[in-house]
Amino acid sequence: MPIRINLLAEALIAEDLRRRDPVKRAIFVAALLVALALVWSSSLLLEEMLAKKNQTQVEGEIQTRTNEYNQVVVSLNKIQETQKKVDALQKLSAARFLQGNLLNALQQISVPNVQLSRLRVEQAYFSTEGSPSQTNRFGVIPGRPAVVTQKIMVSMDAKDTSANPGDQVNKFKDAIAKQPYFQTVLDKTNGVRLASLSAAQTDSGGKPYVMFTLECHYLDQTR
Repeated sequence: MPIRINLLAEALIAEDLRRRDPVKRAIFVAALLVALALVWSSSLLLEEMLAKKNQTQVEGEIQTRTNEYNQVVVSLNKIQETQKKVDALQKLSAARFLQGNLLNALQQISVPNVQLSRLRVEQAYFSTEGSPSQTNRFGVIPGRPAVVTQKIMVSMDAKDTSANPGDQVNKFKDAIAKQPYFQTVLDKTNGVRLASLSAAQTDSGGKPYVMFTLECHYLDQTR
């Protein structure tokens, strides 16, 4: 039987051992893992870029909506301020002093021997500045709107020519206080006040008289 001798057996064994070398397989596996890691990191980087792009778009939309909201708030504040002014004008129109009502009420007052000689109306307006709303750690403190207070005083100069000059002064004062118009518009505490009373005088016909002045203080109107 012939004997076969493979002269390359040792070389083949060495090559097989070289191919099966665990170090090289580890290097191959490591290279594969590195490649996979690079692919994964690239995908993460791409996702991050897309996320940043979306974030920029969302932030832009939010900023746009914020600007629109601020404009709406400013417009609403202007509307509220305008409405307040309109309401104040309507209140002023409804509560304005009417000379005709005063004269009509005086025509309904009749006290013997008392003659009204002069009527004077004084109107004054006093403004009080408002304060803005304030915010502290407890919350919002509402502001106070600006207001205007109207004060009205009517002065009446009259002449008492009764038999005993001066006796009709209080009667005329009471008649004014009890007149329905004056009861609704005059101050409840000191609506009618005797401001002055002259000494007895004599007219050209020798008839005695006194001059007196009454002050009518209207209720303050605040708007």
